[in-house]
Amino acid sequence: MAREVDYEPRSVKRLLAEMKDIAELMIDLSYSAVLLDSDEVAEEVLQLESEMDVLQLRTHMSLLMASRTPDDAEALAPVLGIVGATEKVSDATGDIAKVVLEDIRLPDAIRAALPEAVETLVRARVDPDSRFAGETLGGLNLETETGVRAIAIRRAGEWILNPERETHLEPADVVLFRGLEEGIAGVYQSTTGEAYVPPDPPEPDTPDLERAMDSVVLMKNMSELAVDLAYGAVLFDSEALAEEVLNLEAEVDALQSRFEAWTLRAAGRVEDPVSLRGLVHLARSTEVISDAALEISEGVLRGIASHPVIAEAVSESDEVLVRERIAAGSDLDGTTLGDAMVKTETGMRVIGVRRVNEASAADERDDWVVSPGPNTELRAENVLLAKGPRTGADRLREACGETSDAQ
Repeated sequence: MAREVDYEPRSVKRLLAEMKDIAELMIDLSYSAVLLDSDEVAEEVLQLESEMDVLQLRTHMSLLMASRTPDDAEALAPVLGIVGATEKVSDATGDIAKVVLEDIRLPDAIRAALPEAVETLVRARVDPDSRFAGETLGGLNLETETGVRAIAIRRAGEWILNPERETHLEPADVVLFRGLEEGIAGVYQSTTGEAYVPPDPPEPDTPDLERAMDSVVLMKNMSELAVDLAYGAVLFDSEALAEEVLNLEAEVDALQSRFEAWTLRAAGRVEDPVSLRGLVHLARSTEVISDAALEISEGVLRGIASHPVIAEAVSESDEVLVRERIAAGSDLDGTTLGDAMVKTETGMRVIGVRRVNEASAADERDDWVVSPGPNTELRAENVLLAKGPRTGADRLREACGETSDAQ
């Protein structure tokens, strides 16, 4: 039965921020449900989808109450677009969760392929005897020591989104950790008292199926990055970030075409073609997420100024999202993220690198590195996309040797 929703006088700014946080969490959880083949995690996605429906209705109510003149309607129209696109992200992640809940067939190898999406997401319950129990995230210093971060905590049925350094971990908390697999293993064992067992990588049935899975994993990474950048483009009124969303959406479309070709070829060669059905669902939902990211940033691309409610949200934010191009001969030209100690020296976490392809052929696209690691090489003309404190953005700009696109 649908939940009854009454009008509540809540800030549109707060409602938008909550929708953004839930949408990003749902992307992580939905793919994690597939990876872990976990009905429990998939059910959490559907609960969050229901919560998103309520937030969308309340945001619409608040926007209608705020619109009194044609000028108000014009200014608020892009905000309505953001709400609608965020709902599409929510629906698409719900569809991904249903791949697990409805037992839609997937190739066995997909659960080994998804962890290769650079970062792994695991669900860990805090054991009462764990050394983490009672500690704050800041005191544990996980991200600096292990490269693993806690992205959400479920405590007694309530979610703590984007937990802060002061957030304590309590016994029985369910924590979602994200990071490189080598760091995840130690953090998982310290949290639960149990050894982390990664998925066993079975061999794909055919090279075509392997290529299809590689395509859908890359689509997943790019769609996640596109959503992150889209919200950043809106929050900081950054056309530069919105253009990167446009670039990513085009890349996902191209990958979708390749995926369809490889999947159709594989269908004629695998023993059970029905096992590819879930893979098709994943690819279709992932493309919807990418398209929704472009819709979120569409107002910025069209030159429509951000509504004051968004500007107010930015003024209260300590974190910025920036795009920087590495200049020839700069401190970062010819090094790696690890050797340059970018995170340590600047405080900024690089979430994507675009390698500009200067080939003249029309079909030559730029290369992307999503969630780059310490061994990622950096060269002149590479475009870095990074998140972190405002003061860190200035330090990153200096290291790149270029004029900043920071907002």
